Amino acid sequence: MAHLSNEAMASASAVNGQTSWHGAGAAEFDLRSDTMTKPTPSMLNAICQTTLLDDVFNEDPTTNELQSYVAQRTQHEDALLVLSGTMGNQVAIRSHLAQPPHAVLCDHRAHIICYEAGGVSAWTGATVQTVVPKNGIHLTLEDVQKYAVLDDNIHHCPTKLISLENTLDGMVMPLAEARRIVEWAHSHDIKVHLDGARLWEAVVSGAGSLSDYTSLFDSVSLCFSKGLGAPIGSIIIGSKPFIKKARWFRKSIGGGARQTGVFSAAARIALDETFGTDPHGKTGQLPSTHAKAKRIAEMWTSRGGKLQYPVHTNMVWLDLEASGVGPNDLAVIGQQLGLKLLGGRMVIHYQVSEEAIARVEKVFDTAMKGTYQRSEDQSKPYGSSKP
Repeated sequence: MAHLSNEAMASASAVNGQTSWHGAGAAEFDLRSDTMTKPTPSMLNAICQTTLLDDVFNEDPTTNELQSYVAQRTQHEDALLVLSGTMGNQVAIRSHLAQPPHAVLCDHRAHIICYEAGGVSAWTGATVQTVVPKNGIHLTLEDVQKYAVLDDNIHHCPTKLISLENTLDGMVMPLAEARRIVEWAHSHDIKVHLDGARLWEAVVSGAGSLSDYTSLFDSVSLCFSKGLGAPIGSIIIGSKPFIKKARWFRKSIGGGARQTGVFSAAARIALDETFGTDPHGKTGQLPSTHAKAKRIAEMWTSRGGKLQYPVHTNMVWLDLEASGVGPNDLAVIGQQLGLKLLGGRMVIHYQVSEEAIARVEKVFDTAMKGTYQRSEDQSKPYGSSKP
């Protein structure tokens, strides 16, 4: 074991002042998701300096400070570190709901229904009512009112929670619309949770400040590893009674971790350096990703390609079928150029380089020539999903 440990240490040791933590590495050319970012030397330094006490006993100073800091920045009473965005959503939803019959209303594309392994039904016994937004982009109050169940008819399942998502497929729910939905829901004694894994992107787009959004909701989940570059971790925010209950449910599903200073230290760096210390995220590294996404969209449309969704933030959704391109063609062409692509979704994170974008342009040139032999693989690409 000592020999293996020494080998592992040697592989990460400095060569000409550089370690495996330096540089973007493979992340530079990986546009599959903004989870593909590589942790940075400043995160490693924070981890080396962190505290190593027990979070199940609520004793780790670094974790407690992170939770207090996020609560303060989001104008909530308390916060709770969780291991993933899925865990954050599931713990929050379970903490809001008491017992059936009850229903959760959400967008039909929402992460909580499409990509969390049926967790809402498994953990809560709730019916999930999905809604297709009439505008094709985000839910509106009118969409919600049409499907929410408010009566006590024994044939029906009453709506007790609305779960919104921002951003959803990279698209922003406007602050004014979020406020309309929350105010209406509260007037009917309905709680509202926000899956804000990528809320950072909505804020950076200029839609509103971080606290403008977060202060509206009964609970919010925020992700440190989507876009911000931390290796692990999300956080949920809410009232003190809510967080106390959430801590209980986090423990029940195996989310009680011990020396959490290791990843809360990196999360704090990710928040302050990648998003920024200002409420609008203008001092961080995300604004450039939005500009790059718009450039990639223009590259595609200038060659006759169609977009599936408008580009609001750091995601570009290409309508491959309408553009005459096979579902896996871009991935195959990109692989030949050293790019990792999947399906029609391209996600620009802050470590995607100019060289990567130049290679994307070459991929588009090849795909749109009309002479490219389409891939025979018609399987649904992973890139059409949300992680």
